[in-house]
Amino acid sequence: MIEIARLRSAPEAIIQALRKKHFEAAPLVEQALAYDEERRHTQAELDTLRNQLNTLSRQIGEAMRQKDTSRAEALKTESLSCKNLISEKEKQLTDLEAKLEEILLRLPNPPHESVPPGSSSADNVVVHQGYTDPLPGAEGRLPHWEMAERLGIIDFTRGAKVTGTGFPFYVGAGAKLQRALIQFFLAEAEKAGYTEIEAPFLVNPTTAFGTGQLPDKDAQMYYIPLDELYLIPTAEVPLTNFYREEILEESQLPIKLCGYSPCFRREAGSYGKDVRGLNRLHQFDKVEIVQIVQPEVSYEVLETMRLYVQSLVEKLELPYRTVLLCGGDMSFASAKTYDVEVWSPAQERWLEVSSISNFETFQSYRMKLRYRKGKTPTYVHTLNGSALALPRIVAALLETHQTPTGRVRLPKALQPYYGQAWL
Repeated sequence: MIEIARLRSAPEAIIQALRKKHFEAAPLVEQALAYDEERRHTQAELDTLRNQLNTLSRQIGEAMRQKDTSRAEALKTESLSCKNLISEKEKQLTDLEAKLEEILLRLPNPPHESVPPGSSSADNVVVHQGYTDPLPGAEGRLPHWEMAERLGIIDFTRGAKVTGTGFPFYVGAGAKLQRALIQFFLAEAEKAGYTEIEAPFLVNPTTAFGTGQLPDKDAQMYYIPLDELYLIPTAEVPLTNFYREEILEESQLPIKLCGYSPCFRREAGSYGKDVRGLNRLHQFDKVEIVQIVQPEVSYEVLETMRLYVQSLVEKLELPYRTVLLCGGDMSFASAKTYDVEVWSPAQERWLEVSSISNFETFQSYRMKLRYRKGKTPTYVHTLNGSALALPRIVAALLETHQTPTGRVRLPKALQPYYGQAWL
């Protein structure tokens, strides 16, 4: 959610920035500023009335001490009238605040000035190439779903029988590979200074609101009505909310958190080649990294997070690239996002395995998460990234490192966690 002070100080800049996301914000901004002006005027009236009531209370006390009964009664009548006006103004203020918040919730996060224009993934800008041309091709390679079936490590059919499409079983070496990748990613995060947290896999609506999943992504989340809880789509949600509604000391920053979790996503509207095999699942494993930092360093931190995620893919010996998302391909809540994509040789396409984003104050304003800078609490910047999501990593490993003998070589960095060099 955009800070109202920011909207008040630079409305035209925000309107122009949001056009890069193909969002016409002018009518909403105009309405938000009108509600804000009325809200501030009502607040000023309310403050005046409360001061008047305090004055009347003192005057009533003085009249009672002086045994001036008639004056005391007159002041009490005036005080009652003042209380009624205060009650009306409080209701008006509550209504105005609700209307203002409803407008602010509909405004996306304005993209950073460095975000390129564009309308789709075709307009994203490649900022780093982690491969040497030519890329490995499909000739002689099995797609990962066939390789997994041949090795007996992933059972898509029984997963569909037991739960539904997009919920595979990992069997034997497949389960062991999942565990090895999670351990590898967590160990690397610890080396990079992240504190591991085992977080709840269900969250309440306030938590989902804090990171922007609600109301924007409500339809993509699994919901348990009886308990009013949501299954998390990513560990970003509980990890970022860890300090919600707190004021941190500046000495605590930066805060670097990581956590493993299963992720649950409805993925409504996905079909065709996008959902084949491990390409798109409703339940999958992921390790997430989160940073909470001072605003002035957040874009420098974003770059360090990007380099860190790239290093993980390099250690897995996979061809990859990093793209800077254009305005039209960005999420509602992000101010700037990099996607790291691995090459799928059998499918001859790029697969996203990580999104690394800076949300600036968009999440912290919702969460009321601030830090003490001097005497005035200031909203922090929040960032997160997948480090990494497992399904497409497994797909790329099976396709990239398969051999003509029908086996799959594991990268050296992963072998200590798996215990062997081959699948």
